Amino acid sequence: MTASSSGNAAELYNLISAERDLTQSLFRQALQDPSGALARIVELGERHNLPVSVEEVRAHIASLEDPASKQWLLKASGGL
Repeated sequence: MTASSSGNAAELYNLISAERDLTQSLFRQALQDPSGALARIVELGERHNLPVSVEEVRAHIASLEDPASKQWLLKASGGL
């Protein structure tokens, strides 16, 4: 992961986290369709000019100290 890609993942995470409805929608999708949720996150990155790969999203979530995000990762681990 390059520094700018890493920065994109962090910035995209912050953008998604700031929108409660979007966060909840992605969480629900991840429980039922983890790979679809990842694809949606990558698509959101493209739309916001913050390109990221699935691997970068996984790595960023795994690096977080936030317990809620870690729980999301564990619950959606089937595709993450």
